[in-house]
Amino acid sequence: MSQPSATRFWTLQRKAAPYVFISPFIIVFATFMVYPLIQSILFAFQASSGPKSTAYVGLDNFRFMLRDPDFWTAVRNTATFAFFSVFVQLPLSLGLALLLNARWVRARSFFRLAFFSPHLVGQVFVAVLFSLIFIPRFGLLNRAIHAVLGMGLETKWLMDPSLVMPALVLTALWMYVGFNMIYFLAALQAVDPQLYEAAQVDGANRWKQFIHVTFPGIKPIAVFIMIMSAIGSFQLFELPYVLLRQTPGPNQAGLTIVMYLFSTGFSTGDLGYASAIGWALVLIILTISLAQAKVMGLWKRDA
Repeated sequence: MSQPSATRFWTLQRKAAPYVFISPFIIVFATFMVYPLIQSILFAFQASSGPKSTAYVGLDNFRFMLRDPDFWTAVRNTATFAFFSVFVQLPLSLGLALLLNARWVRARSFFRLAFFSPHLVGQVFVAVLFSLIFIPRFGLLNRAIHAVLGMGLETKWLMDPSLVMPALVLTALWMYVGFNMIYFLAALQAVDPQLYEAAQVDGANRWKQFIHVTFPGIKPIAVFIMIMSAIGSFQLFELPYVLLRQTPGPNQAGLTIVMYLFSTGFSTGDLGYASAIGWALVLIILTISLAQAKVMGLWKRDA
């Protein structure tokens, strides 16, 4: 190979090398992310009884969705679960983090691991475990309630429409309180201890220290956890699907948006309507996330 040819070859190789190295990611991303995303947009404007039997219907899927009582049942159930995830689960996580961040608590590392470990086993395992805990008469929860209050031995948690959502919330609390606790714990340990010393010098009690020192210090992480908890709640699927034995529960009390999407797309076969539900879910999550960020002042700029 002549000198000019060798020079051109190495120049070309140097220019092409970055694209060659990133090409596997681009191919995988385009195949499993971009292409399905585009297809879902197209399907949302089609009626289908399978991927090869489609007809363009425009906005009919979205119009039907607005009149679909099952969809609104799923929205109501999911919103209820998300409400408890944010306003019950997160305060409990913060309380645990504050407790396990205190120096007077012994074996803090053990308790941190103990509270975090339920998240490691996954939603399917947790659902199977709690399906046994909620069994009437022999279930651990009913036994505990009966031992303390003398009642509740025959409570049918997963067969009573009024108790299905409390059962889902209790299961999620056991699984996610410790997980979010780790985030809060990391944020608490990042707060400068000198700020607490200065607050004590100024005569601030523990509550004022929390309001004026702790909360401002952990606010960015708190906003992040709130948004992620809301997003995760609206994506709820495996937990109720397994816990309720692949059904929406009595009177559809456990039906979530993703469960309805799955049932519509893969059981009924209407991929068009399922895609429309999916994009409605995207819009709901985006709206709630932006609202949370606005309420928490995430977009405020320092003067």
